[in-house]
Amino acid sequence: MTSSELWTRATADRYDDEETDRSSAAFLEPTLAFLADLAGTGRALEFAIGTGRVGVPLRERGVPVEGIELSEPMASVLRRKIGADRLPVTIGDMATTTVPGEFTLVYLVYNTISNLLTQDEQVECFRNAARHLAPGGRFVIELGVPPLRFLPPGQTAVPFDVSAQHLGFDTFDLAEQILVSHHFTRDGDDGRYRRGSSRHRYAWPAELDLMARIAGLELERRVADWDGAPFTDESTQHVSVWRKPA
Repeated sequence: MTSSELWTRATADRYDDEETDRSSAAFLEPTLAFLADLAGTGRALEFAIGTGRVGVPLRERGVPVEGIELSEPMASVLRRKIGADRLPVTIGDMATTTVPGEFTLVYLVYNTISNLLTQDEQVECFRNAARHLAPGGRFVIELGVPPLRFLPPGQTAVPFDVSAQHLGFDTFDLAEQILVSHHFTRDGDDGRYRRGSSRHRYAWPAELDLMARIAGLELERRVADWDGAPFTDESTQHVSVWRKPA
């Protein structure tokens, strides 16, 4: 077991409803096109596949997909959507769990590598990806750029969403590279809010490149989003592709 926090049944059951905007066909199209192009005619493995927000439509696009997922409740929600014969899922952590065979693509979306709360575990995640990749295969990560430039001296919190339905902000432990995402979500029409939080280890793109080198992978491309916009000083996230040498 890694240091990742375990998603509960209650969280899993409401996850898709809370991520409706990010699950639409229009929103996912650039992601699916990007991943399908890298997978080619081979197989894809999603680390932390969750409820299948990306893995299920990628499979429906014709890419053979398998998944690794730590939370059994999240995998149970996925299983309501697609059978195990079409999209196998192995319960386990993304740093050490292995599945049979080789893949042309291993991928992690939506900041998921930050669920591993130590640098050593994040390095092991890269090594695990490399173990599964066929020569010439790619490892893809979508991850936010730490918003530390928005922290004036003495401040430790940065808001990322302020709306009628949700208030979200991150607090930072700069020495440990840990952020805690805090969420206050409107729960019903009576004015009540549901509070939740989750811990993450943030990492800079250059740090990920070093992890990749330790795992024997080479940086092939880094862009600002799934549409392929250039990655710049102003980018708030990145999609990075590392390749296993042939």
